[in-house]
Amino acid sequence: MELRHLRYFVAVAEERHFSRAADRLHVAQPPLSQQIKQLEDELDAALLERTTRRVDLTPAGELMLTRAQALLTEVDRMVQDVRLVAEGAAGVVRVGVVGSAAYRLMPEIVQAARTRMPSLHMHVQAEMLTPELTEALETGRIDVAVLRPPVRSEDLEVKLLEQDELMVALPGNHSLADSSSIALSDLADDPFVCYPQGSAVAAATFEATRRTGFRPHIAQEAGETSTLLAFVAAGMGVALVPMTQRGFSVQGVVFRPLDSAPVVDLALAWRRTAETALVRRFISLFDILEPGPSGSLPDVADSGPASAQERS
Repeated sequence: MELRHLRYFVAVAEERHFSRAADRLHVAQPPLSQQIKQLEDELDAALLERTTRRVDLTPAGELMLTRAQALLTEVDRMVQDVRLVAEGAAGVVRVGVVGSAAYRLMPEIVQAARTRMPSLHMHVQAEMLTPELTEALETGRIDVAVLRPPVRSEDLEVKLLEQDELMVALPGNHSLADSSSIALSDLADDPFVCYPQGSAVAAATFEATRRTGFRPHIAQEAGETSTLLAFVAAGMGVALVPMTQRGFSVQGVVFRPLDSAPVVDLALAWRRTAETALVRRFISLFDILEPGPSGSLPDVADSGPASAQERS
């Protein structure tokens, strides 16, 4: 039994007429009749009751029609899915993201994927640091990473997305909370709340303070941005965070720009040997992203602590 036999039978069964079925299939009527007869012989069952005016289905034919329609629908769906996967339009992409990028970037990517790649399934792992993301790419646990360079791996391709200035997060009652901008040297005597070592933001913080001429006192480390800002709100210290976090509202925290602010890069990374059509198409979604948010910075936030936990 071949798919051709099923398609011929379904056409005749739905049309209830050999001539109309032949026209629908763009075949001659005699070969169509022969194919149906071959199918009946193979099944050892009569599927059709033929008269001079019409064709009716036997009970076996009724069952055959139901099963054949379902089978052909599944075959057509399979063919479409295979083509989509081959074209890079469907499949599963595992994405790892630094938390400070997840807050702004991932909603845009998810929306773009829903519009441009509706058959794509994304498995997102957030709250990861760049070393973790690099290792996950190298071992094949994820396909694409949104991370903060540098990336020390010759196996990975890296594409710069944008640069992000660091800003200072202050407790709402800090003496500099009303300043329009702040010099990093003004924070030399403040305790700092910082991302863990290995974070690109932590590295940029220590390098900036070193150039300014002081070594910050680290009162607390926090891997998640929400936790870090909660510590700031509690008065444990100040923190340097990417500018994208200014929309990350925590009551009691004030965000202020820094004079000569240090910058951190945001980049896309993937393993060269795992660059499939699907990965390439997913990566192309990032080409349509808008630059990072701009505009005035918020004062003390009105809302409570944000629920999302993010790692930079």
